[in-house]
Amino acid sequence: MNQDDLQEPYKERGLLNTEDRVSEILYGLIMALTFTCTLSITKSDKTIVNDMLIGALGCNIAWGIVDAVMYLLTTLTDNVREATVFNFVQKTKDTEKARQFISDAIPSTIASVLQPDELEVIRKNSSKMPPAEIKRLDSKNFVTAVEIFVLVFLSTLPVALPFIFISDLNIALRTSNSIAILMMFSCGWILGKYAGRKRFLMGIMMSLIGAIFVVITIALGG
Repeated sequence: MNQDDLQEPYKERGLLNTEDRVSEILYGLIMALTFTCTLSITKSDKTIVNDMLIGALGCNIAWGIVDAVMYLLTTLTDNVREATVFNFVQKTKDTEKARQFISDAIPSTIASVLQPDELEVIRKNSSKMPPAEIKRLDSKNFVTAVEIFVLVFLSTLPVALPFIFISDLNIALRTSNSIAILMMFSCGWILGKYAGRKRFLMGIMMSLIGAIFVVITIALGG
C-alpha cells in the first residue's frame, strides 16, 4: 500500500468509545420508535399522544438508569478479573497457560504476530511487578455512567419533539420518522468513520438495520 493511501485510524475522544456512544443512542432511539410507530393517526387524539410521549420518555429514563448501573457493575467485574488474571500470570508455574492469558489480553491482530519467547518476556517482566490490586470505581466511571444515561434519554427527544410542536398528528408522525431515519443514518456514518470504511454505505445499512430492529421489537410486543 502506498504511504499516501494509508488511512490513519480515528482517534477516540471522551470517556465512552465511539461504538458505545452509537450503541446507547440506537438503544434509546429504537425504544422511542416502538412507541411512535404503533400510533394509529386515525384513532389517536392529543391525550393518547401525550400518554405515548410520557411512556416513551419514562421507558428511556428507566433504560438509561439500568444501562448506567450495568456499566458500573461490568466495569467493576472487569477490574476484579484483570487483577485475578495478572496475579495468576505472576504466580503460576504453568508458563504455557500464563502465556495464553497474556495473549488473550492483547488485541488478536497483535497477539497473532507475537512469538512464544516474546510472550515469555512479558510473563517474566510481570513477575517482577507487585501483585495487582483490584481497582475501585473512580469518578471517571461514574461520569461515564451519567453520560450513558444522558445519551439514552436525549436520543428520545428528537423523535418526540414533532408531536409537541406540530398539531397535525399525521405530519408530526412523518416528521418524527424522518428524524429517526436521519439519526440512524448518522450513527452508521459515525461507525463508518470510526472503522475506516465507506460512511455513506454504513449509514444506509444502519438505517435498514434499525428499521428491522424496530419492526421485530414491535412484533414481539415491545
